[in-house]
Amino acid sequence: MSERIRGQIWRDGQKIDGFELGKVSDCIEDDRLLVWADLECPTHETMTRLADELDLDPFAVEDTTATAERVKTISYAHHTFLMVYAVTMTDDGGARDSDRAERGAPARPADRAKAFDLHRISVFIKKNALITVRLSEGFDIDQVTDRWDEIGGEQYGIGALLHGLLDVVVDGHFDAVQRLDDAIEDLEGSLFDEKVASRTLQRETYDLRKDLVLLRRVVLPMREVIGSIQRRRFDNEAPPELDPHFSDLYDHAIRAAEWTESLRDMITTVFETNLSLADARLNTVMKKLTAWAAIIAVPTAITGFYGQNVPYPGYDRLLGFITSTVLIVALVIGLYVSFRRRDWL
Repeated sequence: MSERIRGQIWRDGQKIDGFELGKVSDCIEDDRLLVWADLECPTHETMTRLADELDLDPFAVEDTTATAERVKTISYAHHTFLMVYAVTMTDDGGARDSDRAERGAPARPADRAKAFDLHRISVFIKKNALITVRLSEGFDIDQVTDRWDEIGGEQYGIGALLHGLLDVVVDGHFDAVQRLDDAIEDLEGSLFDEKVASRTLQRETYDLRKDLVLLRRVVLPMREVIGSIQRRRFDNEAPPELDPHFSDLYDHAIRAAEWTESLRDMITTVFETNLSLADARLNTVMKKLTAWAAIIAVPTAITGFYGQNVPYPGYDRLLGFITSTVLIVALVIGLYVSFRRRDWL
């Protein structure tokens, strides 16, 4: 993965051609300017230089480069720090895991889900500057810039830029939840399909539960992140005109969180139903085996009795053979009819 740096500077709502990361610190004191910088797979030297120029808190920089961190928002003395996870759909998660295992590469959080990828986005907000840091490729940052153009990012300043970014993130969460919802519905339809092996259902259920647990870790905390932004407004940098937008975004975050909670109940129900069906199938098999054992025991008992080495009625006569045969057939038919009525066969 190679480092990629991009950004944009606006002056009085108009885009300024050309961008350099070193200019960000010079633009912060100018209220007429609005700055966005995006660092994809930055090197340690780049992060160190950025932290020195913008006076970023060392703990925030450490969280940005750490292996795994939770979703959160923290206000430091000179800036605000957010960490969120964007979700993108994928259809080759299993193949990617195998490839990384063969190369001996360590598994990243994004590789542990089969239905989607996670992309951690660290956000630094300082006055009129928004800096995003991404440690992995795959997230299309152009979606964010397009969203800024739709809501007029240059008009409402940092608040609009932050709203556009979080709006794209929450929309990705909805797509992932929808994907899992559809997968769980398909799994429910397979529960009563006798052609689907029980082991296959168990494996698919386990994979879906694993993906859902991973998704819940990044979806549920978004409510607190957006709620915190609404309460603080970043020192009036988010104007009142954006309140309806953030309220709508907060509502979407709540809906996504509630949806994941309902999916957890659904996958638990599927898992328990699968176990109950397995027990029911086992009971049915045991009933059938018991019924057939009883049917087979009748001719065995009769032929065993007539195999005694002592004289008995019909001994050494054709009538005895006919009698035993008729008795076997009559009893076996009687048992079979009786078991069928009890639904044992």
